Amino acid sequence: MAEFKHFGVPTGTKMDGMSFLEGGRVWFTEPDASPYKIEFLYFEPDSPMPEALKTKAHAAFAVDDLEAAVAGQNVVIEPFEVFPGLRIAFILKDEALLELMQTA
Repeated sequence: MAEFKHFGVPTGTKMDGMSFLEGGRVWFTEPDASPYKIEFLYFEPDSPMPEALKTKAHAAFAVDDLEAAVAGQNVVIEPFEVFPGLRIAFILKDEALLELMQTA
């Protein structure tokens, strides 16, 4: 069972209060700070992230087993640890970009 966590939106504007993820060269807002659970993403020009993530909005869901959730899917970003205790992956399900999240 997947639980909705947030809606991610790429933006061309870096906003106050954003955090930086060095490996992805991406700035992001905290979705829990938004009453609508929106995470804004600003990508540095040299960001290695896939074009789909840079251009498409995504819905994020918590899952119990990340490897099982991505098995057989069209994986855009393989599972990786963002922070200790948080692993994520991105898949394309038809035309929808989805972030799948597993916490320890």
